[in-house]
Amino acid sequence: MILDKVSFDKVLFEKELKKGLKELLPAEMKELKNWCYEKFGKVYQTMLNKVFRRVELA
Repeated sequence: MILDKVSFDKVLFEKELKKGLKELLPAEMKELKNWCYEKFGKVYQTMLNKVFRRVELA
């Protein structure tokens, strides 16, 4: 819900996405990743790739 509200601002969106990922279980992360790419992939694909790559490496 928060990501929808801040999706107008790339910096704020990335900040909230990173904050939200800290709270999730692996299955929930996968679900969020899929949702993010479906909903925001056309606009923020590069940033999503960067954020989720870091999460997967951690």
